[in-house]
Amino acid sequence: MAITSKLSVLRLLLLFLLGNVASATVFTLQNRCRYTVWPGTLSGNGAAILGEGGFSLAPGSSIQLTAPPGWSGRFWARTGCNFDGSGNGKCATGDCGNLKCIGGGIPPVTLAEFTIATTTKDKDFYDVSLVDGYNVGMSVKATGGTGDCQYAGCVADLNGNCPAELQIMNSGSVVACKSACAAFNSTEFCCTGDHSTPQTCPPTQYSKMFKKACPTAYSYAYDDASSTCTCFGSDYHITFCPTELSL
Repeated sequence: MAITSKLSVLRLLLLFLLGNVASATVFTLQNRCRYTVWPGTLSGNGAAILGEGGFSLAPGSSIQLTAPPGWSGRFWARTGCNFDGSGNGKCATGDCGNLKCIGGGIPPVTLAEFTIATTTKDKDFYDVSLVDGYNVGMSVKATGGTGDCQYAGCVADLNGNCPAELQIMNSGSVVACKSACAAFNSTEFCCTGDHSTPQTCPPTQYSKMFKKACPTAYSYAYDDASSTCTCFGSDYHITFCPTELSL
């Protein structure tokens, strides 16, 4: 075992002995879409890989994944996928090169992002992000936690209202909506170079369109104030293709 891994184990053991360590977090992923999605998962900072990185989720079905204290990572939906018996294949949106992802999904893709607390005194942080574009509606609800525990998500169908210059087409249909950064690759839309601060990178017509449709989702890089959610000791319900009735 590497020295850093040993230190992490010792730190968690010490926290358990002190009674402050957070319990495991359960993520419930539910597919309310009318079609199969292939959720992808990506873990950060060497954290445990959930769901082996990716799997199939039929319409109406759900799955539970358990993350240890201190876990961080993201979830997204892949659509229009075809895989062989070995897991090789590709997807129309959110593709990661294999059934079991070892990296992130190719934008545009809607993301649910989490940083789970290590101790009971710390908050979880989470959001639904459209910074990398949109492919599928998505929502996150905290369950059983304390604190603000806000809802985050995007119920609106942005593909149906996506401007022509942002559209990703497949078989004659719009299957995803690019971010302005991906579409135009300019500092103004990517918040880079001379536009790399909140003061020099205000919302644009495209991020305002995303924000109007999905008020509780990240619309661009500096949309922190109205889009970052926090909760203590919660589990999380992630829904693909949520409806107003499912919130």
